[in-house]
Amino acid sequence: MVTAIARPAAQNARGAAHMLAGVMLFSVMDAMVKWLVADYPVHQIVFFRTVFALIPCLFFVVRAGGLVTLRTRRPMVHIIRGLIGLAAMGCYFYAFALMDLADAKAILFSAPLFMTVLAIPLLGEKVGIFRWSAVLVGFLGVLIIVKPGSDMLQVGAAAGIGGAVLYALAVITVRHLSATDSAASITFYFTLTGAIAGTIMVLTLGWVSPSPQDLALLICVGLIGGVGQYCLTQAFRYAEAAAIAPLEYLSMAWALLLGYFIWNDIPEYEVFVGIALVVASGLFILYRERQLSTVRKSRLPKVRVR
Repeated sequence: MVTAIARPAAQNARGAAHMLAGVMLFSVMDAMVKWLVADYPVHQIVFFRTVFALIPCLFFVVRAGGLVTLRTRRPMVHIIRGLIGLAAMGCYFYAFALMDLADAKAILFSAPLFMTVLAIPLLGEKVGIFRWSAVLVGFLGVLIIVKPGSDMLQVGAAAGIGGAVLYALAVITVRHLSATDSAASITFYFTLTGAIAGTIMVLTLGWVSPSPQDLALLICVGLIGGVGQYCLTQAFRYAEAAAIAPLEYLSMAWALLLGYFIWNDIPEYEVFVGIALVVASGLFILYRERQLSTVRKSRLPKVRVR
């Protein structure tokens, strides 16, 4: 028999397991993308990432209850969210092409900083001095990582920052959608929008014929991305967001390890300082939002049961 206290702990543990699996899968996918983007255009990799992600995505829909879970009254919002997410994905992949894996990943972790800033005009949220301080520290870390270097590095850094901003917009859009639509429908319509747009880009921008080995890797990018998305969605379904969201930063360790063993990349000392500032600011923002959420819940009027 599971007690009322043990049950949330068990759910958080299950969510943490899904989060760890999702983080690992996306880290492997990112390394594959960086390997492939040296020989294939970004739009072609986006095509494989979205088209073959539909396979695990459909499995997710079936497990969630079937086609009934795809009902929505906000199709245009789904399309907008899909296009924003697709643009963010393209920026990420382009950043991987021009930067070390860990450097690019660190810049992408600035997304929570942009979410905090964008939530003010788009969601009407109030940001206090503590979160503003964390945002400024995080942006300082980004500046340390993207310090002036070669022109190619600066283009890659700009792509990474652009991807982080677009990802922040996509997450804010998901907040709106999650009030009325299921996680299965949000994931499915994003993947479907990306698959359609990716197909159009391949037909209009061109195609590079892959070798059999690279074709297998490209297909794996889509399958792994789809399974990873499923794992992350399930993680937030089982566990409290504040309990498992910090685990996403473990992908920074994966990026450092994969970058070292595959490309022999060793970030400079200053980059480690920048990474530490970005990660610390993101974790503090998560902690502060959890605190504020607890305060808001405690102020809700209590309903007396008669």
